[in-house]
Amino acid sequence: MARRVFVHIGLPKTGTTYLQTVAWSDREALRRAGLLLPGRERRDHLWASCVVRDDPNVGRRHARAPEAWDVLRAEIAAWDGDALVTHEFFASASREQAARMVAQLAPAEVHVVVTARDFLGLFAASWQESLKNGGATPIEEYGRSESEDPLVIWDWRCLDLGLVLERWGDAVPADRVHVITLPGSDAPRSALWDRFCGVLGIDPDTCSTEGNFPNESMGVVEAETLRRVNATLDGFGTARDRGVWIRSFLADERLVPRRGERYWPPADQVADTRRRATRAVALVRERGFDVVGDLDGLVPVETLPERRLPGSVTEGEVAAAATELVGVLLGDVRRLTQDNRRLRQAARRGGAAPVRARAARFLARVRRR
Repeated sequence: MARRVFVHIGLPKTGTTYLQTVAWSDREALRRAGLLLPGRERRDHLWASCVVRDDPNVGRRHARAPEAWDVLRAEIAAWDGDALVTHEFFASASREQAARMVAQLAPAEVHVVVTARDFLGLFAASWQESLKNGGATPIEEYGRSESEDPLVIWDWRCLDLGLVLERWGDAVPADRVHVITLPGSDAPRSALWDRFCGVLGIDPDTCSTEGNFPNESMGVVEAETLRRVNATLDGFGTARDRGVWIRSFLADERLVPRRGERYWPPADQVADTRRRATRAVALVRERGFDVVGDLDGLVPVETLPERRLPGSVTEGEVAAAATELVGVLLGDVRRLTQDNRRLRQAARRGGAAPVRARAARFLARVRRR
């Protein structure tokens, strides 16, 4: 059985994609260093979070999804070093689900790792992430509740560090709960990886932090445009539809590159983030959890730089962004049609094997877009 298991539960929008990409890119190097990243593929950790949170629809994600948690546990049981399980959706688990997950990893020494950032930036980023996942809720209506449902992600249930620690903080002793705050904007990107590795007990140089780490932000006009597009979509309800077409194809690859203006939520929501952050910081200090970084940095500053409100976006601005987007999409359709025509021509000339190879390349290009 693994000696220690580090369960990284998020929070969402706190550098989790970056940390997971670095770890999975050098998975074998981590293994040689004594840290197991279990699973058949990266998605096993997402699927395992669904199993742990008792998602009745986990099988719809993939035929292999329902067995993902068992796969991770089996690999951990056969390993004699340390292990890492990481996905931000674990943060939404109930108190009972968290305790059960820890018990199922016994007799390993389980550590809970939570990455955190300033609550205002988290709120703004999470609203945008909800749009990338097909949401159409205006920011003025977003984050007005605390769900009781462990399957809900884009809600304060999963975003409020204090609420998350109230559920997860009793699952292991206080000295095994590690709160890692994001470094300041002037710090190198690798600083978060350095802090993460310090908790895991591995040399940061074990993995390369060079490379492309997508998941960038849209500007306020682009976010509002996507929100309105989402409200018109029909039949894009699967995880694959949201991930491939809404997030990657439309948001990350076509709207993010416009580099629009940044934004804040309305004043009452800013005040709510400040209240929640103050409460969470007090909880962390009271419980004596291990802190790596600046805990006070989680509380939004009193004087904020000027930024737009999403509600200020005009019809004309949305129309201009949508018009430009139509032009980009028309070029995409033409290019894909030309690729498909060449594929059919190759099928008539070259036989089955070349067709399969060309088809695979064609599909790969579509998935990247």
